[in-house]
Amino acid sequence: MLGVILLLQTLTLAIAGPATSPEYLPLRVAHAEGHFAREGLNVVLKTTRAEPGAAEALVQGQADLVATSLEAMLRFGPRSAAQAPRIVFGLSAAPPVALLVPTSQAETVRTVTDLPGTRVGLSTPGAPEQAWLAWLLARSGMTLAQVWVVSHGNRGLVSAVETGDVHAGLVPEPFASRLLADGRARLLVDLRTPAAVTQALGGPTVNAAVFARADRRPRDRDLAAFARAVLAAEQQLATAPPAELAAKLGKRVAGSGDDFAERLESTRAIYLDGGLVTAEQVKQTMALIRAHQPLPATSRVPSPEDLLHLEPLRRLSAPAAR
Repeated sequence: MLGVILLLQTLTLAIAGPATSPEYLPLRVAHAEGHFAREGLNVVLKTTRAEPGAAEALVQGQADLVATSLEAMLRFGPRSAAQAPRIVFGLSAAPPVALLVPTSQAETVRTVTDLPGTRVGLSTPGAPEQAWLAWLLARSGMTLAQVWVVSHGNRGLVSAVETGDVHAGLVPEPFASRLLADGRARLLVDLRTPAAVTQALGGPTVNAAVFARADRRPRDRDLAAFARAVLAAEQQLATAPPAELAAKLGKRVAGSGDDFAERLESTRAIYLDGGLVTAEQVKQTMALIRAHQPLPATSRVPSPEDLLHLEPLRRLSAPAAR
């Protein structure tokens, strides 16, 4: 057994926290279920407090791969052209949230154009989904300055929507589905699946992804092995009983059993098909990010095409790979 372990290729993977984030769940399942090991990889997981921390881990050379949002990578990731980030696997199109209107505010807010002058709730100050709210407003000729953005925490946000203390709220899963099922809120904009995001924003986007540094990129054969493991985990997430997954993941990732089952059911469809990302998705997302807040002057942003290194992943779906 020792001889087998020594043959494994070691990769350090930094994942944006919190550990319960559904966008990065396939990576944790791939690790917990042994998919990485079966592909000949010894993947060492490191959880950062938030998405900027994962991007900074790539800058500092503390990880071979990092899982974070494209916005965090552009704002906090490598600055030099030699160290430029590369997307090697796409995870989600947008933060899995829905813009909901409390039933008590349904007559006040019927469309996005009704939002100026209203209170819009978020889970945390500067939450990643705030950029997507800014883009929704920009598409209708408005700015974020025209709404009163308030943060409540996840549970507090649910309560604010239930009581009508906000006119609208960007509510994460599984709370969004719960509020809709109970008839306590109306769906204004859905960002919970790639198809829903395309419909809401008028084009495809990418949010969470796995990145490598151009000058320290793992070998293509290791990236292909990594991708196979994550795709196997996504398939397992789509079909496996929640209790079975929760037992392997542990409480730090899964939380309580009942909560995990609901969270899993509401986020099974958030992942990008096959982990693939196109230059158009990157271009659309860059426009969204810039509409929210200009990138730092020191940022040297690669072109959408240069940001992608997906050849190992694409070869997995080629006819010869089957």
